[in-house]
Order: sequence, then structure tokens, then C-alpha cells
Amino acid sequence: MSPTRARWLQVVVWVVVLAGLVVFARSVNWRDTVAAMRGASLSMLVAAALVNLASLAFKAVRWWVFLRPVGVGLRLATRATFAGAALNNLLVANSGEAARVLLVARTANVASASILATLALERLFEAVGYVLMLALAGTVLPLPPYLEAMRPLAIIALVTTTVVLVFAVRSPAGALPLDATGTGAVASAGAYLGRMMHTLRGVSTAPRFAAALLLSIAAWLLQVATYHLTAVAAHFPISVGQTVAALLAVNVGFAVRTTPGGVGLFQVLYAVTLASMGFDKNTATGVALLIQAQQLIPVTILGLLAAPEMINGKRPLTPISPPASSANRPDTA
Repeated sequence: MSPTRARWLQVVVWVVVLAGLVVFARSVNWRDTVAAMRGASLSMLVAAALVNLASLAFKAVRWWVFLRPVGVGLRLATRATFAGAALNNLLVANSGEAARVLLVARTANVASASILATLALERLFEAVGYVLMLALAGTVLPLPPYLEAMRPLAIIALVTTTVVLVFAVRSPAGALPLDATGTGAVASAGAYLGRMMHTLRGVSTAPRFAAALLLSIAAWLLQVATYHLTAVAAHFPISVGQTVAALLAVNVGFAVRTTPGGVGLFQVLYAVTLASMGFDKNTATGVALLIQAQQLIPVTILGLLAAPEMINGKRPLTPISPPASSANRPDTA
């Protein structure tokens, strides 16, 4: 697809999304929505916000599991994770993911290809956690029809991912390709991809995969707790099982965000999902606004404080990780 067509397609998507949000907003009784928000318990909302921060911290540790072999410390991994999440809340298309790769690569003086490889694994285990929860939830919980229809695909994806991960563990690391054949952009892309694949093979071990899976499960369970504590704070009579269904529903469409932080789409998906379960749509919209407020505001503030250079464009000045001489050598333990 040409760049011009891609831009036009992006514009069409935004127009459709904005039109849908306007239609939804006009259907909501905002007086009831605001009343639900005003009646929420502040202490419970604070608890939910702290649980959400803990969930993001677990994701930082999950990334560090793969960053550690290339010489990146937990402190930098945590800074970059919070800063990337903050940018995702402010920009579209998950732009914070690219920014945190650059932050870590520049600060730790490690090749960006190696950092990108570790991020790919970290994002893969985020998806594995979601797919695992979707595959298991349908066996014990009533799910909306469109989520129930996705369960077979989730099971297939889970099996396929397991096979890929087993192959990655059993594949030898091999030698790092130092030179690419040919010249120009193709050769550069080939060398970059070669370094990525070398890092992927080097950090792919069964213990790291097991740790990443456990951290993914913990992060998703903390997200369930975040959603449920917020609903309880608003005196919303929802069960834990229904909270799980709502969480699965709102995360279906966020592989690529079409609005900053998913604002608007989150409320629509949450409210529509719970309305299909018999809950009041206006109150559910208020709960969704509270969930996003305590998710986005603390994370954005902490993320901008953690790495202001990601916002003002300045290059990080002081390395806080091991030197480059050992940074590009993933171990195979």
C-alpha cells in the first residue's frame, strides 16, 4: 500500500471511530453517569490506582527478564516501561513502544535491534496472557457472543505460540552476523534483522519463558483487580466473572490504539459489554471513565517524571547500565 493510500485509510478509520463515539455519547444519559462517578469511594479508587501501578511494574520486570542478558538493568527497564505507557496515553498507534526502545538503546548504549528483539518477546507474552485468559474464561464464565466466538481462535493461537516458543528454546543461538551481503538499504535491513534474530535466540530459554508467563498472569490478574475495585468503588453490582468478561472485551481492539490512551473506545466497549449483561449503560459508562482516569492519570504523571527526555527530545546523558562491550552478548543460560 502506498503512503498516500495508507494516510487516507487512517483518516477514514479516524472519521468512522469519531462518528461512532459521537453516536454513543448522544445515547448516554450523562446526568446518571456523573452521579455514578460522584458517589464513588475515593479510598477504593486510590487502591485501584495502586494496583494498576503494580500491574505495570510486573510488566517492567517481565521485559527486564529478556533485557538482563543484553546488559540492561531493572531500573532502566522500569523507567522505560512507565515512560512508554505515558506516551501511549498521549499518542495514537502505541507510539510509546518505539520510544521506549530508543530510550533503553541510547541510555544503555545497546544496539536498538537487540532491544527491539526483547520488546517483541515482552509484547508476545502480554498477548499470551490475554489469549490464555480468554481460552480459560470461556470454560467457566459466560462471555458475550463475540468473545465466545473468538475462543477457538484463541486456543489455536495459544497452541501455535507454544510451538513457536518451544522451537525458539531449542534453536541454538549461533554466531552473530557481523556483515551483511550487498549494499544499501536492503543490506542494512538484513543486518538489523540478523542482530534481532541473534538476540531472540540468545535470550530464549525455558526459565525466562516460564518467568515471563508467570509475570504475565500476575499482571493480568492485577488488571482484573483494578477493574473490579473501581466498580466496587462506584457501588456497581458486578461480579468478578463479569469483570473478567469486561476486561477481555475492552482489550480486544487495543493492539493498535486509534485514540490516545484508547479514550472513548474503552468506554464504548465496556458499557456495551455490560449493557449486554443487563447492566445500566449510563452507570457502566461512569465506571469506565473512572477506570481510565485512575489508570491514565497516575501512569502518565509517573511516566513523564521517569523519563522527561522522551517528551522534550533530549538524548539521555548518563548510562545506568553495563558498558557496550558486554551489552550485545545475550547469554544462553
